[in-house]
Amino acid sequence: MLVGAPGPIMEPSPTPLLTLRIRHDQDVVAARQRAGDLSNLLGFDAGEQTRIATAVSEIVRNAVRYAASGETVFAVDRESKPQALVITVTDRGPGIPHLDRVLSGRYKSSTGMGLGIAGARRLMDDFDIESTARGTRVTLRKALSPRAQPVTEARIESIVRAVRSRQPSGIAEEFQRQNQELLRALDELQTRQDELVRLNRELEDTNRGVVALYAELDEKADHLRRADELKSRFLSNMTHEFRTPVNSILGLCNLIAEDRQREGDETEQEVIYIRKAAEQLSELVNDLLDLAKVEAGKTTVRPGPMDVTKLFGALRGMLRPLLLNQSVSLVFDAPEQLPTITTDEAKLSQILRNLISNALKFTERGEVRVAAALADGGEAIAFSVADTGIGIAPADQERIFEEFTQVEHRLQRGVRGTGLGLPLSKRLAELLGGTLRLDSEPGAGSTFTVTLPLHYTADEAEPEVAWTPDPDKRPVLVVEDKPDEQLIYEKLLKATRFQIYPAVSVEQAERALTIMRPALVILDIRLRGVESWDFLLRLRRDPGTQDVPVIVITSLDERDRAFALGAQACFAKPVSRRALLNTMEALTSGSSAEPTRVLLIDDEEISRYIIAQALDGACPLTACADAAEGLRRAREHETDVILLDLMLPGMTGWEALDVLRDDAATRDLPVIVVTASALDPAGRDQLLRHARDVISKGDLTRERLLGAIAAAVHR
Repeated sequence: MLVGAPGPIMEPSPTPLLTLRIRHDQDVVAARQRAGDLSNLLGFDAGEQTRIATAVSEIVRNAVRYAASGETVFAVDRESKPQALVITVTDRGPGIPHLDRVLSGRYKSSTGMGLGIAGARRLMDDFDIESTARGTRVTLRKALSPRAQPVTEARIESIVRAVRSRQPSGIAEEFQRQNQELLRALDELQTRQDELVRLNRELEDTNRGVVALYAELDEKADHLRRADELKSRFLSNMTHEFRTPVNSILGLCNLIAEDRQREGDETEQEVIYIRKAAEQLSELVNDLLDLAKVEAGKTTVRPGPMDVTKLFGALRGMLRPLLLNQSVSLVFDAPEQLPTITTDEAKLSQILRNLISNALKFTERGEVRVAAALADGGEAIAFSVADTGIGIAPADQERIFEEFTQVEHRLQRGVRGTGLGLPLSKRLAELLGGTLRLDSEPGAGSTFTVTLPLHYTADEAEPEVAWTPDPDKRPVLVVEDKPDEQLIYEKLLKATRFQIYPAVSVEQAERALTIMRPALVILDIRLRGVESWDFLLRLRRDPGTQDVPVIVITSLDERDRAFALGAQACFAKPVSRRALLNTMEALTSGSSAEPTRVLLIDDEEISRYIIAQALDGACPLTACADAAEGLRRAREHETDVILLDLMLPGMTGWEALDVLRDDAATRDLPVIVVTASALDPAGRDQLLRHARDVISKGDLTRERLLGAIAAAVHR
């Protein structure tokens, strides 16, 4: 080595505490005791002491058994962070064969070698083993607790003196100590088990409470949704009924006033009060009905080209008579080089009229300024109505868009209002594909901004259907408003004998019926927020479509109503392909559009219930609890297929099969055996000589049952 050249950097070695020679089984006990004593003096808790002592005894036992002699060194690594107890066990034995398999836990010898090594490895933080034909070296490492006192030179001397002063106990005492440790561990395990059981019980109670709460919330949400739908449908359908009496009152008041003027008399004050009240009621009714029509989806958007300058001119002439306060001016900023906008001019005018009239009501002095400018990079126009009025507090800026909400203010008592103008304006803006935004500061005024796209496009415009009839397929009218659902039906019926004619609304479905006669109709009940029960009723009443079978497939729980209005089958979404195809085949087979009638003969109530649920309305079901009643119904031609159990009271299913085959009236009726009996191949083959199919109740599924029925009927 050159003079002055740096030498290799040596890592500091752990400070030794104690060294034990290994020769006899008694040394295994001594090593375990010393490991427990040292770990106790170093501040490990009782559980860690047991783990360290157990790991050391296992490694030392291996050294005694396979090498006959060795050495165990206990040391402390004071330089590591955290400090650690290091135990090194070396022997001069023949080494460990199959070391990789031993460490992985896959090696099991007749003496158990490998189990101790793998177990010790799991008990310590670090485990290193080197084994050759000249011997084995195992290093075990356990980090000291952060709460333990740091190990210093003085403390090391104290620990060494304490360990040397303790005489090793005998094997009996060590067994007693190990038993105590085992009892302590078992007691701790039992405590944890009891705590786990308690926590699981509390978790189950909590889960039941959460499930009950969700069920209650779902039920209330469903009630609210239904109530809201009923309210919107009721109001939107009662437009004429509401407006007629109000208009009659106004007309009568005007006639009375004109008569008095013609006769030179003064109109009675009562008539004036009645007319004012009727005008207020008319305003309320108009706003309420417009809002309800928007919510019910019955408002028609009629887009067309519109010039903003002409719109502002019309609004100026229309609203100037409302300007009664001379301290307030109504200003329309001249639009500069704005392009023509394609939207519903009447609805945009209604929005701006509401906003301007509100601004005039709540502005005592200053101005109301109406302007328009390009927005969103030239893709939209923002119409703004700014005033210098009372302003709106931040806490109320969301509330004013709620129905019948009016902010308390001294000016409020002096002006009339329904609390529906702003909610209606917001709904109309959204209907036109835009937004309504508010910026306001109390005492400084408010600015309402309506942003509309330059070109209105309906979100769900009805697509034009390019449909060419396939003479080899049967047309199916699918009335479904969701494109993904239409795609599903297209995939479900691909490669079948059916051809889809898609319709996204009742109107489109009715137009389709003028150009084609479907073999079957698949109908969703909710179409763009509107229910299609009326369409189903018209199908049943129209002589041209009353024989066309209808399958209702919907997310609503309305099976009874669907059947009452004339549907032949009703499924809840999502419907399986096999169940749908089987039902369609059954409804369109032959000249009859009637669904397949099923007669079930089974004495078990639960089995009858399960089969009824499996059919789920796809086929009309008649259930009998005994063979005699079932045979009577079969002879009266009340069924197209029989589901027969084998174990029946009075007459077995085998005997019933013989009766059915011997009777000319029932000989040709297809029979499907549905049984819980275990059949060997010979018994099954014997049944299939007289029955079309055999289904085990343990394998009963909706698809299996409907498939068997369809195959039996159409064979």
